[in-house]
Amino acid sequence: MIGNERHSLPGVIGGDILRHGKIPVLLAIAVLVSAVLVVTTAHKTRLLTAQREQLVLERDALDIEWRNLILEENALGDHSRVERTATEKLQMQHVDPSQENIVVQP
Repeated sequence: MIGNERHSLPGVIGGDILRHGKIPVLLAIAVLVSAVLVVTTAHKTRLLTAQREQLVLERDALDIEWRNLILEENALGDHSRVERTATEKLQMQHVDPSQENIVVQP
């Protein structure tokens, strides 16, 4: 009656693999896990590279803004501009040396 027994094909294949092919199955699982890790690492690397590029662009923009602010600070603090603002807007004038008073505290 051996000829009349019915076995499912997946069951027969699984049994053969478990009896005779443990190392190839383990190697196949290791290859699949390795492939998934490679894909994950490549994806994370691409994301980090894009983020780095964005940060470099932001750094460059901030550097340009900082340089512009330094130029503006130098322009606003220029002696001739300060003197012109003092005379025009605040109606200040130079003190005559004869009108100067020096106060000395003991």
